[in-house]
Amino acid sequence: MKRQRQDAILRLIREDGLATQAEVSGALRELGFEAVQTTVSRDIAELGLVKVRAADGRLVYAPAGSAGHGSPPRLGAAVRRFALSVEAAGLLVVLRTPSGYASALAQALDEAALAEVAGTIAGDNTIFVAPRDGTTAAALAAELQGHLLEGVA
Repeated sequence: MKRQRQDAILRLIREDGLATQAEVSGALRELGFEAVQTTVSRDIAELGLVKVRAADGRLVYAPAGSAGHGSPPRLGAAVRRFALSVEAAGLLVVLRTPSGYASALAQALDEAALAEVAGTIAGDNTIFVAPRDGTTAAALAAELQGHLLEGVA
């Protein structure tokens, strides 16, 4: 059932330009799939979906490597290079860096224009990341933590 649901997600994002987990959940339910937010979030992470800018300017889900997908690889490289830790702390995500590197990583986060990020505040070695409404700090932390693990066998 998981494989069929994930195949349906890939088909839906290509055909319908879905922009939120709620839209993905709703579209899956219309197809008869059990689709709670946590399941959709996990599927999106496992499929490696990213947000890209559609022709109408909206950010929508797409498979990694899709046209318009330029920021996440740079973000992944910046997270792997500068982040020492990523953790959810209440409503925020806290990233720690070596002294002097928080600003560079916060800039990479801002330039990535992730739909889930409302904004960042950087100090010398700490970044606070505010998730947008509808995104939990835990989900955003997990997404950013995933960048730390890219390429690790």
